Amino acid sequence: MKRIYLDHAATTPTHAEVVKAMLPYFTDAFGNPSSIHSYGQEAKGAVEEARTKVAELIGARSEEIIFTSGGTEADNYALKGVAYANERKGNHIITSPIEHHAMTEACKFLEKRGFRITCLPVDRYGLVDPQDVKRAITDKTILISVMHASNEVGTIEPVDEIGKIAREAGVYLHSDAVQTVGHIPVNVDELNVDLLVISAHKLYGPKGVGALYVRKGTRLVSLMHGGGQEKKRRAGTENVPAIVGLGKAVELARHDLGEEARRLSYLRDKLVKGLGERIDHIHLNGHPSQRLPNNVNVSVDFAEGESMVLNLDLEGICVSTGSACSSASLEPSHALLALGLSPEQAHGSLRFSLGRENNEEDVERVLEILPGIVAKLRAMSPLSKSIR
Repeated sequence: MKRIYLDHAATTPTHAEVVKAMLPYFTDAFGNPSSIHSYGQEAKGAVEEARTKVAELIGARSEEIIFTSGGTEADNYALKGVAYANERKGNHIITSPIEHHAMTEACKFLEKRGFRITCLPVDRYGLVDPQDVKRAITDKTILISVMHASNEVGTIEPVDEIGKIAREAGVYLHSDAVQTVGHIPVNVDELNVDLLVISAHKLYGPKGVGALYVRKGTRLVSLMHGGGQEKKRRAGTENVPAIVGLGKAVELARHDLGEEARRLSYLRDKLVKGLGERIDHIHLNGHPSQRLPNNVNVSVDFAEGESMVLNLDLEGICVSTGSACSSASLEPSHALLALGLSPEQAHGSLRFSLGRENNEEDVERVLEILPGIVAKLRAMSPLSKSIR
């Protein structure tokens, strides 16, 4: 039985070229970048080359890139680093209810320590209204944080418009771009962001490495203290193989960015159309067009999401019910609830996220298998009597 992986929003397979690029830095080129001898300088050169590649992908300068252990650390660094560096100016942070848990939990942490958090509403598509942002800004506002695109429903946010508002108000803007960098064009100047987050394993790089873009002049305090790595912005010996892997991953992404986005958009639309034709009482979550090219999130009435995931897995099809970081929780997705879905609808959600190795045959297989699974689950559900 062919296994079909449709959970690329959770993680992507590491590209073979990325693995190849990383291997020498585990063995022959194993030096510490802080060492001044030839082994160290070889490693340092590889780190700086990767930094340049990441910067070029997002239209930044290499000195504005800080390597981290991943997206979660980068989000925490951005939020807490700005908060503590600017607390004399103010203590107010504006965000949205659909942010990744790395942001929502960091906000809760800061709230307990005297910072005031304003969580703006989103519409039924998951969009933040820039005018709501403008109205929420006070003379104490120091940071606005709105993700570039939802990891759950795929909606692409109007970050560029929010950035213009933030800039006029003299407020920093942070955006979690984990789901967009390497998948759609991302330019920090066009988005008007001051801080932006990248994670390697979401774009066919290794796990355990990411990057934080920090616009020159942004006031930020370090969270990690020790050595002088990353220009004293993040202490700790750099994970050279992983950083090299991130550099190779962004290089590959940059090469075929437009073509791959168009291919995935075609498969996405084919899947959405097919599901609507074959399954009654199914609803697309997120914006119908202003969404990631690889994301399909649906709610299926009278069928439980986890049961659908397990039944699909038995057929060799791997999908999710929401964010991988919260998949162990029995609570419905906070992002779906923010869109106005009921807990029952949220529990009946499926997220398909397509990737490089997927093709039309994979989509056809889902369309062949899922309707039968839904029919079986509905036959066992007393709630489905109303549609029989």
